[in-house]
Amino acid sequence: PYAGPVESKNEAAMSELVPEPRQKPVVPMKPMGINASLLGYIGIDTIIEQMRKKTMKTGFDFNIMVVGQSGLGKSTLVNTLFKSQVSRKSSGWNREEKIPKTVEIKAIGHVIEEGGVKMKLTVIDTPGFGDQINNENCWEPIEKYINEQYEKFLKEEVNIARKKRIPDTRVHCCLYFISPTGHSLRPLDLEFMKHLSKVVNIIPVIAKADTMTLEEKTEFKQRVRKELEVNGIEFYPQKEFDEDLEDKTENDKIRQESMPFAVVGSDKEYQVNGKRILGRKTPWGIIEVENLNHCEFALLRDFVIRTHLQDLKEVTHNIHYETYRAKRLNGNGGLPPMTVETEENHESNL
Repeated sequence: PYAGPVESKNEAAMSELVPEPRQKPVVPMKPMGINASLLGYIGIDTIIEQMRKKTMKTGFDFNIMVVGQSGLGKSTLVNTLFKSQVSRKSSGWNREEKIPKTVEIKAIGHVIEEGGVKMKLTVIDTPGFGDQINNENCWEPIEKYINEQYEKFLKEEVNIARKKRIPDTRVHCCLYFISPTGHSLRPLDLEFMKHLSKVVNIIPVIAKADTMTLEEKTEFKQRVRKELEVNGIEFYPQKEFDEDLEDKTENDKIRQESMPFAVVGSDKEYQVNGKRILGRKTPWGIIEVENLNHCEFALLRDFVIRTHLQDLKEVTHNIHYETYRAKRLNGNGGLPPMTVETEENHESNL
């Protein structure tokens, strides 16, 4: 029986070359809103509680550096911030000791616990900064210290057998103390902030603000802001790191009104109207440290601890450390992974 036309070899080959018609890509459907109350509770919101539990178990690190001339109340202010003796005074520092000839770095670690949350706080003090007749390049030891902490973290990170939780000694925040002259910033202040604002979060603070009148304080704050702007010095919170409109609005208010914080520190308690308060006694009354009508200490504390502490840590990790890391790896053509063995060999060679 006749089976139909027989295809020639050429026709068969041609039919093989004809591409199959392409199927149109499937357009994904828009996700439909699921009515949780209709389908029942899933429990996604418990992730916040899970994260909280984990953080409470492990605790977290916060490293704060204080820089400024002697006698500006750096130790006192840090003690006031954390309501405990966390500065160098508590580590056996003797006031009669001579001013160091060069900048010395002293790091004091403490564990502070509040509401079940553990914080390993390290206060990095810089005695000797700005106290000499010739203060040329006196910020270099501080810059070196900050970079050494980044290097330490990087070496741990590139290890083949690295720790599950790398100890974090990186400086998250640098409080820079400005002398309450009421005039303008010293060249040393500008040089320090110009060099270090690129590697660390700097928060400028006017120390011992009770030595100025309200008008002097307002004028001095405006002058400091203007000088920082003219010299292109970015202090924390930096404009380019605002993540959204809400952040921008909140941070703009801080940048334009609060900075630099004019503060008074005290770790002495006094009785005022039946309440015990931290303050400084003067012949004309008691300056209440936490009273916003008296000084801006409460604003600084809320800013550093209650609203921006996590952000200070994130900007340090994602911006300053990343910049250091990229520069270091590029300059080294990729840092070789350091194993425990090579570190031991390196130490024995030394």
